[in-house]
Amino acid sequence: MKKTLGAAMLALTAAALPASGAFAQAAPRDTLVALRSIDADNYDPHRSTARSNGEVMYMMADTLVSLDWDMKTVRPGLAESWSVSEDGKTYTFRLRRDVTFCNGKKMTAADVAYSINRWVDPATRSPVRWRAGNVKEVRAVDDYTVEYELNEPFGELLYQLTLFFASIIDKENVEALGANFGVQGFNGTGPYCWESWTPRQQLTLRRHPTYTWGPPIYQNPSPQVERVIWRVIPESNTRLAALQSGQGDVTQYIPHIAVAQLQRLPTVQVTTQPNYLWDYFFGFKVDKPVVSDPAIRRAANMAVNREAVTKAAFFTAAQPMNGYINPAALGYSAEASGLLPGHDPEAARKLLEEAGWRAGSDGIRVKDGLRASFTLYGIQDQVNRQIAEAIQADLRRVGIEMKIQLWDATVAWGKLATQEFDSFIMSYPYVSATDGLALYFDGANRPTPNRMNWNDDATNAALRQARGGLTQEERNTAIGQVQRIVTEANTWIPVAHENLYLAASQRVQGARAHGIYGVALYKGLDIRLTR
Repeated sequence: MKKTLGAAMLALTAAALPASGAFAQAAPRDTLVALRSIDADNYDPHRSTARSNGEVMYMMADTLVSLDWDMKTVRPGLAESWSVSEDGKTYTFRLRRDVTFCNGKKMTAADVAYSINRWVDPATRSPVRWRAGNVKEVRAVDDYTVEYELNEPFGELLYQLTLFFASIIDKENVEALGANFGVQGFNGTGPYCWESWTPRQQLTLRRHPTYTWGPPIYQNPSPQVERVIWRVIPESNTRLAALQSGQGDVTQYIPHIAVAQLQRLPTVQVTTQPNYLWDYFFGFKVDKPVVSDPAIRRAANMAVNREAVTKAAFFTAAQPMNGYINPAALGYSAEASGLLPGHDPEAARKLLEEAGWRAGSDGIRVKDGLRASFTLYGIQDQVNRQIAEAIQADLRRVGIEMKIQLWDATVAWGKLATQEFDSFIMSYPYVSATDGLALYFDGANRPTPNRMNWNDDATNAALRQARGGLTQEERNTAIGQVQRIVTEANTWIPVAHENLYLAASQRVQGARAHGIYGVALYKGLDIRLTR
């Protein structure tokens, strides 16, 4: 049935393409047309956490260091080398001397210091400034040496500095554009330069002509394509039709139902990234009625069939989670993952009975006059809806009622910052176990992104040790403890590790899925066009 449905969907895409307009144009010669589902609200690396910002930012800007295909190894970037003080508080970066911005201006240590200091400045109001560490001072020692001094060690600083939030920007460009920086223009050091942007339609980049300093993970240190157009096509069938008809070249935004069929098409190349880190989970607000009961949370984990939920929502494009962290991530604890309850509805019913939750006349359990009923919030999309409804059905079978309220993305983030709900569904990228769990379980991050309202002294202490550990072994030990604590408390129902796929047309060569912060193309330096 799945195969028939997918094949039918692909056959119908040929008829889905508009007969006129921007999408009816063949991809221009020597221009890579990248298709995506949504645009970003701006292209300021410090003021957006959107993947749609990052996938363009990685092409327009560079970072001090880069991340290898294994998602674990830090490589040179704008910094050709670096050293760390014995106390782990001072990083000294030695910069390349051949880097220029798109306008031809030489990049120096002053630009690096300005960029990081703007990122962490409270006035910038960056939602991710914590990723820069507890910064004391970032200073230019000379034109090509930067000292990055912290108030306390941050063992994963280098990993954070690979993310697009740490992009090096031009102070003169920022000051000239003011509030329109990243809206009306952007002057970066990346392989491609800002040319034009029509919001919600397309953004066009042109090749940076003197760029020769790409990350060493690529065979080519320079861009191979003259232009890149990031074209927004919200409807998935139309997007696939554009790819197959030559009106688009590459996309990572593939409907899950279509992945297996695309992999069999001779006219499309599909690559994947086995080390991709993007997870879906279901979280409980642990201080709210009903879900504050550990028995409810544990029984819910037993009731949910993760394998069936994952197949229903993702087909073959994800794996069910067997722990809170992907086994491919730094700091993954197999021991902690082993504490996650398996699918056992009968054991869930028994646990609820023993905890005093008795079935009512309608099948929903009651304890001390309180119904086993709670509300879920989330962002309205097909995957979230399918996951929520599958979990709802599994919980209903053991006598727990879950009410679903999904919101359009324009209002969902505001709703998810309130205390109105009892549980939520979320997906997120991360670079390590410490990165992911520190974000969600640090008591200081309540009420968002710590939407569970989890505030535990042992967790907070272990997170401090994980962030400040000077060796990977120290960090692994501490973050393993965090994984054990939150898994035993059943704070989440882990759902699925999503796979990353990059589909490219026949004229594209050298396309390979990377995956940093959910971004497939990264800098795309090895991509060539045959016509």
